[in-house]
Order: sequence, then structure tokens, then C-alpha cells
Amino acid sequence: MNSHAIFLFLASIGLVSNAGRIGVDKASKHSVSAEQSAAFIAGEARTAVEKLAALLEENFIYPDIGAAYSRMLRGKLASGAYARFPSSEEFANVVTADLQAVNREGHLKLMAPGAQPPGQSAAGTSGSGVGKAGWLAPGVAYLSIHGFQGNRSEYTRLMNRLREVLDRFSTAQSVIIDARPYVGGALEETDIMASYFFAKPTILLHIDIRQDVEKSGFSPLGESATLRRISGPKGVVRREQVAVPSKAATKLRQARIFLLTSRATASGGEGFTLSMKHTGRATIIGEATAGAGHLGRTTPLTGGYRSFNPVGRPFDPATGKGWEQTGVDPHVKVPAEKALDEALHRAGVDPAMAKKALESLKTDW
Repeated sequence: MNSHAIFLFLASIGLVSNAGRIGVDKASKHSVSAEQSAAFIAGEARTAVEKLAALLEENFIYPDIGAAYSRMLRGKLASGAYARFPSSEEFANVVTADLQAVNREGHLKLMAPGAQPPGQSAAGTSGSGVGKAGWLAPGVAYLSIHGFQGNRSEYTRLMNRLREVLDRFSTAQSVIIDARPYVGGALEETDIMASYFFAKPTILLHIDIRQDVEKSGFSPLGESATLRRISGPKGVVRREQVAVPSKAATKLRQARIFLLTSRATASGGEGFTLSMKHTGRATIIGEATAGAGHLGRTTPLTGGYRSFNPVGRPFDPATGKGWEQTGVDPHVKVPAEKALDEALHRAGVDPAMAKKALESLKTDW
């Protein structure tokens, strides 16, 4: 199993694929056009909620909260609260809001039929993958990350682009990674970036999933060179994500790294931020991140409805703390719009000259 197909942190715009990925979304609404919007059919909606209630009870990260979600949904069905809506989209939004009222959860949501399938938007646009990248001054490289999405072939292309950018930065003395628009992605891009930035194997994150979820086959995770199972508490399967240095020679392993964050930095962007922070590999500059920190998978229900179901918790190996609802705090707290200036100052670069260089950068080489 590969990390992209089974595990995706995603974003506050809700781009989560159906192959066991993790989205943030902060319970945002999916955009549905008038042509796409499906009519509300009470029977299909009821069955979708019944299935969702069972999934949450059986698989949610915390059994007691999963049971609370399930009781609420079944209670709403019994009361007739979900019997009539103007559209399936409005119904899905109400159910999502009801779930969030029980317990705030950055990824949990019901998606209406006809909504843009998460993770299936066109990749390679300004909102996907590496954005602007290039040199701001001699020895000072810059790249912006907008999140990673798309099907397998699209995602592979984005990963190739990421490797190409990092290869071209192999002589950099300082790297500014603009993660302010990094709304999510998969473990794979963190693995790739870590392979350039770390000189020796380093533990990045721990990830816990209920043992029952693993036994049922609902877990989105497997094992690989960068994701390996370790001992954990009773009833939990624990894995560690590990930075594995690439064999290619690069000075990026010694480069200073400045990582810019904002309140929009979410999910996979937060996982990367925490990894770089707790290892001491980067100076984090900007704002606390969004606070969408649980992994899971998107599951088809019935009548075209889908749900994103959180089943696991990634966290700091040293403290045991994740970032769900709290976000990741920066080392240097400044408004997001001031983060680049602060990084340039710390890199010893004249801001006016660097910003002129930045304006000239393109999203493609």
C-alpha cells in the first residue's frame, strides 16, 4: 500500500479523495452547482445517516465520542428532524453542523451527492502542489506550497514537480517554505521533503488508530520504509512516520529552513509543520495553524452521499500532543502577512530586492 492511496491530510477546502485520505475542511460546505445539486430523497438520506451512525460508532478515534455522534444521529432520525429538506446539499450541511455541535472535529462531515468529488479537481493549478519557486537572493531559495490533491496520476506529477524544485535548490544555504496556503496533502510529500532536509533517519510523527479499526480493515494506513508499526497502548495500533534521507547529495540537509504558516495552514500542512518544529529542523514563522489534525478516509454511503470518517490521531512523539482544534504554534508569532518579511530579515535578505525577485517567479520553471 502506498501512502497517497491510503492516507491523506487535506484541506480547509475539503478536497478529500475516496481512497482513504484525510481531509481537513474544518467542516466547510462543499460547493454544488445548480445543475449538480441533487434533490433531497428522504429514504436515501435516512439510509445514509444510519450508515454514518454505524461507521462512527464502530470506527471513530475515540469510542465514547463516536457513540455520542451515533446517538445524536439516531435521535434526529427518530424525531423526524431529517425528514424534509429543500436539497441534499442543505441536508448534508445540517447533518455536518449537528455532528460538529456534539464534538468539534476538523475533518468529520457528510458530503451531498453531486458535490465536486474531493481530491478530483484539476491538479497543477495555482491551488495545487508547488506554486511559485525560485531564488530570492544568492543562496536563498523560496517555494510556496498550496496543498496536494488529485488522482494518482495527477498526484504523481505533483510529486515529480516537488522533487524537481528541491533538486534545483541543492546548493541553497537558506530555504523559505511558504506553507501559509498549504491546506493539506498526503504523507508522501512530507516523506519527499524530509528526505532532502534530514541528514539521518528521524522520527517525525506518531500515529494512533484503534485496534478494532485495524482488524476490520477500515484503517487507511499500512507499513513502508517511512511508516512503520511500533508498540503502543492497549487497544491501539501505533505507527511512526520517519524521515529517510535520500541517497542524492544535497546541501539542503545543512540549509537553514524558515517555514511560514497561517490560520489557513491545515491538516497535512500542519503535520509537516509539527514535524519540522519538534525536530528543530525549521524556524516556524507566522500564525498558529488551523487545527485539523485527525486522519481517516472518505466512505460512500448511499444515494451518492459520502462521509469523511476520522479514525486516527497523529501527534508529537515527544509530548504526545496532536494539533486537533489547537493548531501548531509558530516559534515566531507574527501576522501571516508579515511572515515573509520576518523570514527575509532572518535570512539576511533585503526585503525590497527579494520581493521584486518573488514577483518575477513563475509557477513553472
